[in-house]
Amino acid sequence: MSSFNSLNKVMLLGCLGRDPEIKFFDNGGSVCSFSIATSESFKKNEKWEERTEWHRISVFNKTAEACSTYLKKGSSVYVEGRMQTRSYQDKDGVEKFITEIVAYEVKFLDKKGE
Repeated sequence: MSSFNSLNKVMLLGCLGRDPEIKFFDNGGSVCSFSIATSESFKKNEKWEERTEWHRISVFNKTAEACSTYLKKGSSVYVEGRMQTRSYQDKDGVEKFITEIVAYEVKFLDKKGE
């Protein structure tokens, strides 16, 4: 399958659920992680309900530093990127999997001063 037969693109508009966390690498790079919530309303049995999904976001280097500086819990953002699943070992050596959005574009939607 060539790369023209597939697409991995995610676009999200939501609010941060916690303050961003930034980590710096020895090579000068950085990664910023945060989570955003997206919600939808739907009618079930004549009553309106709301469902919230949480999305883990990772962003790198200059964009990571900007996110770390200007975003905080509750900030509204637009995120565009790709979905990625990776594995890691926890402190007990158990293999775990995580699905995240690796963002290549983050737009800050709060008005200045908010």
